[in-house]
Amino acid sequence: MDGRYLATTVWGYVSPPPGVSRYSGGSLPGLQIFVQNIVRTLIIIAGTYAFINLLLAGYSFMSAGGNPEKIAQAWAKIWQTLLGLLVAAGSFVIAGIAGELIFGDPNALLQLRFYSP
Repeated sequence: MDGRYLATTVWGYVSPPPGVSRYSGGSLPGLQIFVQNIVRTLIIIAGTYAFINLLLAGYSFMSAGGNPEKIAQAWAKIWQTLLGLLVAAGSFVIAGIAGELIFGDPNALLQLRFYSP
């Protein structure tokens, strides 16, 4: 049996689906790549949500029509969105500083490494 097949069963050879080869072998373990993909996806979702939230807050600000209550609500939404982006970006800075102080490597917490026996 060559490396293209995962197993041999009674029904024949079982070959891995396309894309699975990225998670096996190579220099990075599969779990590390999987966690990095999840984190990257969450960052993209957070950025997209913040962008849409800013657009909606800007639209509500423009359509307030001079109503001070609606303008205050729109400004609150804008500031909350910007604060959320600041927290999301600041978490990377804090993780880099903590990694440098604890492990001597600023990427220690940003690029996970799983050690096994």
